[in-house]
Amino acid sequence: MNLLRPFNLLLVLFIVTALLAQKRVILVEKISGEGLLETLDKANTLNADSASERLFVLIPNGFYDLGETALTPILGHNIALIGESMEGTIIRNAPPVEKEGISTTATLLNRGHNTYLQDLTLQNDLDFYHSGPAGRAVCWQDKGVRAMFKRVKMMSYQDTYYSHSEECQHYFEDSEIHGTVDFICGAGDVFFNRCTIVTEKRSLDGEGYNVIAAPRTSTTDWGFVFSHCTIRSIESDFTYGRGWHTHPRCAWLYTRIESPEKLMNTRYDPLSIRVANVVFSEYGTTDAEGHNITPASNVLEFVGKEDRETHETIISKEEASRFTLKNIYGDWKPDKVVKRLEKKAMKLKKQYFNQK
Repeated sequence: MNLLRPFNLLLVLFIVTALLAQKRVILVEKISGEGLLETLDKANTLNADSASERLFVLIPNGFYDLGETALTPILGHNIALIGESMEGTIIRNAPPVEKEGISTTATLLNRGHNTYLQDLTLQNDLDFYHSGPAGRAVCWQDKGVRAMFKRVKMMSYQDTYYSHSEECQHYFEDSEIHGTVDFICGAGDVFFNRCTIVTEKRSLDGEGYNVIAAPRTSTTDWGFVFSHCTIRSIESDFTYGRGWHTHPRCAWLYTRIESPEKLMNTRYDPLSIRVANVVFSEYGTTDAEGHNITPASNVLEFVGKEDRETHETIISKEEASRFTLKNIYGDWKPDKVVKRLEKKAMKLKKQYFNQK
């Protein structure tokens, strides 16, 4: 009897299991737009099934120029795009101005379930300042389910981030979003946790003001929730947001504003797109030094196409306490999921990128 046979079988099983596990990690080997596109195609194929196990796509520091290519798809499910660093891993496209549009310019278009991004920059370089009356240039258009972001920077001007699915649930943590006009826009319930919101110069001559958020909430209860975020205004004045259509909802809670003098007196924009049925909220706003600058009251009249409504946008501490992840997302705990994925990603980066 060969006593080593059971051991050999176990060894073979271990090796096979290890090889299968290795297939759950793909390294972008060619630092170029073409190399990234090839890798994403492979990831989409490997994880075409919604029940696929988590697949990590590791993207080394470098400049991944997609040129005029737009709407590069993420079709697979449970895909994690992990950059080597937020500042060093840059995925960029530059659609021509004649193709400007909210549904035509996105650097990446997500249709996957549970997509996760960490430590990278998305940059849409459409020539905003020479695009005419509109310069819609999306970094991330999301038609997927429960996308999550950790230390992700999005660089554009108009419509930088676009949540497209009406009932979507998405989550941002420690990320940075730049823009000018409606640069965080769309539907669903999206929670921004400890993010930095950067308003760029509205126009080349300095005229005009920025609008951060443009929710179009229709079937969800919470809309866009900004919790413990920082607003950094480069040059132009700004408002928190305006309604896009339907029943827009947006809340700014415990916001730190580095240049509060640039926040316009109305704080929200009550007239821009003529939507009256809004739920806009604010609580616990401070300046850069931590001094409370929340007004006691901010009553605005929002004018719709055929109606007008008056709303108080300042809420109480008790009302603000309702905006929890549990209340918003129920059984889904995106902060816990992100913590687990980040831990796994850091181990992989140490292995593949020699990070300490």
